[in-house]
Amino acid sequence: MFLSFSKGAKSFLISFMICSAICAGYYVNSIAKTDGHYVYLIDDAYIHLAMAKNFALHGVWGITQYAFSSTSSSPLFTYLISRFISVFGNNDQIPLYFNAVCFVGVIFCLNAWFSRIFSQAKSAVLATLFTFLFAVLHLQVLSGMEHILHVLLFMISIFCFHNPHHTVYKTVGFYASLMLMGTVRFESMFYFIILSGLLALTGKWKQSFVVILAGFIPILIFCWWNYLQDGYFFPNSILVKGTRLSFDSGLFGQLKIILVDHLLCNISFYKTGFLPILLVVVFIIKDMKNKTVKEILSDRFFLIVLSLLMICHALFADLKGIFRYEAYILAGFCMVIIPELKGFFRNFRSRKLIAVLVLGNVALLFYKTGYAHLMLDNGGRNIYEQQIQSARFLHTYYNHSKVIANDIGAISYYTDIHLLDIAGLGSKETIPFNENKRQFDESFKEFLIRYGNDHHYDLAIVYDEWLQGHIPENWRKAAVLKISHKITSARAEVSVYSIDPHQHSLLQKRIRQFQWNKNVQVILMDE
Repeated sequence: MFLSFSKGAKSFLISFMICSAICAGYYVNSIAKTDGHYVYLIDDAYIHLAMAKNFALHGVWGITQYAFSSTSSSPLFTYLISRFISVFGNNDQIPLYFNAVCFVGVIFCLNAWFSRIFSQAKSAVLATLFTFLFAVLHLQVLSGMEHILHVLLFMISIFCFHNPHHTVYKTVGFYASLMLMGTVRFESMFYFIILSGLLALTGKWKQSFVVILAGFIPILIFCWWNYLQDGYFFPNSILVKGTRLSFDSGLFGQLKIILVDHLLCNISFYKTGFLPILLVVVFIIKDMKNKTVKEILSDRFFLIVLSLLMICHALFADLKGIFRYEAYILAGFCMVIIPELKGFFRNFRSRKLIAVLVLGNVALLFYKTGYAHLMLDNGGRNIYEQQIQSARFLHTYYNHSKVIANDIGAISYYTDIHLLDIAGLGSKETIPFNENKRQFDESFKEFLIRYGNDHHYDLAIVYDEWLQGHIPENWRKAAVLKISHKITSARAEVSVYSIDPHQHSLLQKRIRQFQWNKNVQVILMDE
């Protein structure tokens, strides 16, 4: 049957079938552990769902239906999910279906890219599969988050930029991908700046200027609207998790954190970007023997862009999580480096250094695939047993109550609670205590006491460790909910506190009566 297909169609079909089988296998395995309903790997997916639900059903851009909160770090993705909810109804599987469509686009782009480079379908398939696993794209598809869309847009930008046939469609595709990327992930700003800067260095001033405009105008429009709503220019997650330099007496300490902690001593950087960057360095050193700087910039353009992008990402963004933040860079590295290695295997003995680096990247592929397996195997189960069970409990007894929490996605999506988020993602009131990765202190404890009393909050569901010993004295612990095999949950134990002292006995009674999942160990505190 395959013989009747063209090379491109054959390689696409084979790649699609293999990658789909990987995703489908993990999907079936996951629902077998979550009572037949697919649960996302991390709670953040439900943050997008909660905001999309509230925007679609209540017209409120917020984690709850009661007030604006710039909780989503991917406004375009959240907006798209909200439109799907408006059309198809409130279904928590919509992000998975959307990611499945993006997945098809990713495989199509990879196949089209590698089919143009390799003469044999087998080589195109192997290159596609390597990219799929090296960037851990099956994890991104099943996460229910925006990262597979980000990967797709990044691939389109590379594909259109490098296409030898510069048609109007390729030009439109390139700039359209830039316009969308910034509102899918704000880290795309590094890409726009680096791409524009290198274009300027190669003398392409007009294109450099248009890249900056295309990338930043949508971001600026959203940020200005965000500022008008809550007084902050960026979404809450960037304020809380991002790295910011303040030019004061602590400047040198901040530089140490950025350069040493985030890059040189960051084990995640060595797990993801270090070896691909070393390969690029080897290529450039080799080129320096017989090429000018301008020729190197031209010949190795996107390899340099990607290397600088990975470094900036490590310095100022985040390389943690389920390999999700850096997935787009890793996919880009594969697209650009694999063609450079096309003739390597014919004469690999004379290129021992490159051989070592290639083997190192292959080893990284196996490491990430193994680690991804652990997350896909038990990630959904973790969220089901911890966040989903907490949401079910709140929906049953406290559906419209005032709750203080830290993992806010599922409990906000499946209930109609009023929320104070101690981590600052869902509540601008707590941003000053979290901003620029600030540590909690006594002033935050005093704020929680005062705010909880003034606004008559009922209970808190938090990780004790996150409060770093600053638990308000007027909170009374009712129970601890414990799970086993922690993989993607931040902590294995969640504590439930009563804030209203008159409701403590009732809270414990309800915890005792509720039908918790059999894998949740409920530890009631002594009366």
